[in-house]
Amino acid sequence: MKVICFDLDDTLSKEIDYLHSAYWEIACFAMKHRDKSTSPESLNKAYRVMLSAYYSGENAFKCLNDFLDLELPISDYLSIYHNHQPKIKLSEETLAFLEELKSKDYVMGLITDGRSIQQRHKIKALGLWRFFREQDIIISEEFGTEKPTEANYTYFISQYPHAQEYIYIGDNPQKDFLTPNYLNWQTIGLLDDGRNIHKQDFNLPKEYMPKKWVKHLSYDIYPF
Repeated sequence: MKVICFDLDDTLSKEIDYLHSAYWEIACFAMKHRDKSTSPESLNKAYRVMLSAYYSGENAFKCLNDFLDLELPISDYLSIYHNHQPKIKLSEETLAFLEELKSKDYVMGLITDGRSIQQRHKIKALGLWRFFREQDIIISEEFGTEKPTEANYTYFISQYPHAQEYIYIGDNPQKDFLTPNYLNWQTIGLLDDGRNIHKQDFNLPKEYMPKKWVKHLSYDIYPF
């Protein structure tokens, strides 16, 4: 038996896709406060204003208020961002990889930092319940510690003490690989394809780096 644990954001699913989903919901919310009836064209313009602000490094929510001449609280927009039901899905590549692992009866775990509601909405939207059992999902707000805290990883060692090998697949050298490297896990890093929200830092000590970098998630990235 082998245990394969994954990061969620920018590993199994691109966080930028979640942002796009949230911005659309926020645009819909804001437009309803300005107009009783909203045309698809005006809604799309409001959405594009936020995206443009984000990519320019500006406050997307303030820019939306300015564009629509509104004074809605930023906290309202943030609440939607964190709590909405996202319209996101797994890539065909990632889905095929998870299905292949499931067919081999590997134990699959999820170790993700973030808010409980937000991460669970992602898990539901992505259909990850097909691959990860409830007891094998670690969300930092629920678990009480964030990566790279050792407990987030040793949980799986205590749950599956007779596993032949433990593997962690993530994307963020700042926090994903330090602890599993220390615990002598196999570590695999997924390279940024240009869409990651948080850019990867390769100027860290060796112990922060995965033992192997890959460009894609597929069954041939490691001798499973």
